[in-house]
Amino acid sequence: MSRLPEALRRVRFPVIGSPLFIISNPTLVIEQCKAGIVGSMPALNARPASQLDEWLAEITETLAAYDRAHPDNPSAPFAINQIVHKSNDRLEHDVALCAKYKVPLIITSLGAREDVNQAVHAWGGVVLHDIINNRFAHKAIEKGADGLVAVAAGAGGHAGVKSPFALVQEIREWFDGPIALSGSMATGDAVLAAQAMGADFAYMGSLFIATLEARASEAYKQCIVDSNSDDIVYSNLFTGVHGNYLAASIRNAGLDPEHLPESDPSTMNFGGNAVKAWKDIWGCGQGIGAVKAIQPTAEVVARLRREYQAARERLAI
Repeated sequence: MSRLPEALRRVRFPVIGSPLFIISNPTLVIEQCKAGIVGSMPALNARPASQLDEWLAEITETLAAYDRAHPDNPSAPFAINQIVHKSNDRLEHDVALCAKYKVPLIITSLGAREDVNQAVHAWGGVVLHDIINNRFAHKAIEKGADGLVAVAAGAGGHAGVKSPFALVQEIREWFDGPIALSGSMATGDAVLAAQAMGADFAYMGSLFIATLEARASEAYKQCIVDSNSDDIVYSNLFTGVHGNYLAASIRNAGLDPEHLPESDPSTMNFGGNAVKAWKDIWGCGQGIGAVKAIQPTAEVVARLRREYQAARERLAI
């Protein structure tokens, strides 16, 4: 087992619900945490910026009330995702609000920032930084991150190309802190497999898009139910960074998913184009073949737990 900070030791089932741009909201986060997994959302989902204060108050107060009513089955901690890329002009404001509410977990993306890590540590928070290769993993830890989100091939949204086997193995050669593994996971069997490879948590997002609580359109949710890994397209056209998207949404936007041009990475744009990434072009990972229905979050987590236990029993663990 790796070294886990106290906040992560409170997670009852080894899953982190990944922050879903536009889609994650307080309702989804709260239900994930009540079910025993880490619930998370991007700070940028709160628009205008002042709404983040209201959302953080809602999450912290609701989970505190839940914990008082369920002392023997408390909620898991929640996380806020901060985009630390220079294009995010809200970063200072949003980090200050996270400090106000002492958010237990911060997930940083698109660049490692030593000053952000120090700010989170000042209020006792834990930082997980997402990376796509071993070189970026080293940089993140050198700049003060406490743990890593290893984004392997097949992950929804911005994703790397490394096999999860190679990525986790290389990181574990030198790092004994928290690792969450992301990429094509939507079953309890996959959670156990992630642990077997050396990760502490499965980092799962796409299956939670098809939940009642998610702030996604019904068409988006149903498309996930109806699709599988053959329906996922890897492209950098929409934001300047390579990511995985549902082919049906690309066709709906009048584009040919099999003949997309390459984009200049210097034009990185999070939703500012005429065809908007995440809103019109739907991010999604390759694991969605396991998603068979739109369900409440609690039922999705219950399924994962059953599958996880069944996998353990098959292996006599």
